[in-house]
Amino acid sequence: MSEPVVEIRNLVKSYRRGDQVVEVLRDITLDIASGDFMALMGPSGSGKSTLLNLIAGIDKPDSGALRVGGVDIVSLGEAELADWRSANVGFIFQFYNLMPVLSAFENVELPLLLTRLGAAERREHVNTALSMVGLADRMAHYPSELSGGQQQRVAIARAIITDPAILVADEPTGDLDRTSADEILKLMERLNSEMGKTIIMVTHDPYAAQRARRVQQLEKGILVSDGIAQHA
Repeated sequence: MSEPVVEIRNLVKSYRRGDQVVEVLRDITLDIASGDFMALMGPSGSGKSTLLNLIAGIDKPDSGALRVGGVDIVSLGEAELADWRSANVGFIFQFYNLMPVLSAFENVELPLLLTRLGAAERREHVNTALSMVGLADRMAHYPSELSGGQQQRVAIARAIITDPAILVADEPTGDLDRTSADEILKLMERLNSEMGKTIIMVTHDPYAAQRARRVQQLEKGILVSDGIAQHA
């Protein structure tokens, strides 16, 4: 593995519930190498999605250091952080988050509308991304006309369309049957091995975690293990 793309030092995050302060992450220190495929596992409430959101710049820690691609994202203002996210992070969600009134092509094109690319360049990029996920023949279809697995592949095409430094996936197979889930995991493995994408995946499914190169276990906001995934 190469140099760390994510560097986390002594990260702490808590939330306030009424008068009570609930500590979600405690003193997290972690490096994620460029080109890694890491699974974050743990029971509900262990802090894995919170950690993913911090790495993706969706939320900020209470204390500690967090650098992604050499950038101290903790120090960025909201507008700077939004610009940084759009250029550096691709998001894959459990429930796809596709716009129902847009075709597959239009859903994938959305992030490019924030760039300076012209219509012809955007079309070329979208065609390439949808071909990469095996949906070149479905680009005119709307989400309601696609299966769950196909919708997730559209979401992955949208996530990679801007060539981000990292992909963050929150339970990407949680809404899929085993066959569709396996197709998505194989696609993520290809993105990692063939395109060198750094992937950080939150999952509660040991089967999904086995497809990662590395597994981190969180319990009650603390990293309790760090291991190499045992591929099936």
